[in-house]
Amino acid sequence: MKKSLLTLLAVAAMSTTALAADIKPALVYGTGGKFDKSFNEAAFNGAEKFKKETGIAYRDFEPTGDTQGEQAIRNFASRGFNPVVAVSFAWTSAVEKVAAEFPDTKFIIVDSVVDKPNVRSVLYKEEEGSYLVGILAGMASKTGKVGFVGGMDIPLIRKFECGYEQGARAAKADIQVFQNMTGTTGAAWNDPVRGGELTKNQIDQGADVVYAAAGATGLGVLQTAADNKKLSIGVDSNQNHLHPGSVLTSMVKRVDLAVYNAFNDTKSDKFTAGVQSLGIKEDGVAAAIDENNKPLITPEMQAAVDKAKADIIAGTIKVHDYTTDNACPK
Repeated sequence: MKKSLLTLLAVAAMSTTALAADIKPALVYGTGGKFDKSFNEAAFNGAEKFKKETGIAYRDFEPTGDTQGEQAIRNFASRGFNPVVAVSFAWTSAVEKVAAEFPDTKFIIVDSVVDKPNVRSVLYKEEEGSYLVGILAGMASKTGKVGFVGGMDIPLIRKFECGYEQGARAAKADIQVFQNMTGTTGAAWNDPVRGGELTKNQIDQGADVVYAAAGATGLGVLQTAADNKKLSIGVDSNQNHLHPGSVLTSMVKRVDLAVYNAFNDTKSDKFTAGVQSLGIKEDGVAAAIDENNKPLITPEMQAAVDKAKADIIAGTIKVHDYTTDNACPK
């Protein structure tokens, strides 16, 4: 496995042009595939934006299992790549180890915290963005029942669900929220068939809006909702275009911003270590409204979202973060 990984990285290195001497960016995705149309693809888009603006190429790698992530991060660092971005909480221990081995290399980890002087940790206030899409779900629902399908059952994904539930209840106090997680391993991010099955089960119970926070698994959620003429909510990337008229909105999580800023800050010698937390105020999360879903959003729904955004920024609405106490208020 290690030999094949090194070969893949070598091929990637030979297939692109030489980088500028002062920056050699590298990107390691989470499991689930680069083109998941969600979390990983958002990271890819941030890297592509940097390349387009600067002409500086980057290397990337798609791990298919948990062991490959550490191998790729260490391999990039040992070959002089800088910065090295690790896009997943799954690479927390890997970044802790490799950052200590390569103190002169800058590392960035998304969705986790690594306390090292050469590591930037980028977190998101997913509960805030999920609150906004929850308001839209609550207002759009005709049955008073909505659903949530998560990927891997971890506190981070329960953070999405809890924010969503709070928003839905703010819109409709007696709303019923169904929730299912796809699994307990990394495979849960890449199982659209199971995502579809869970969605159909929720629809059979009366849910007419289903929010997916499950990486590529969510593609099955969106497809099943469309097939059953129900509404869905996408995540991480703007997924409104995947099923226009069926995707109510998407909870956009600006993973692209974390990658772009990591590359650009290193290039500009403005890299800082420590923790960054991006919410609505920082344009880190949002409810996507565009030409694909605009017909679904009434003026009242738009006004409710705008007011909630303003109130969250002002501090008059405080959305509970599940990860602070592993609980969601009812």
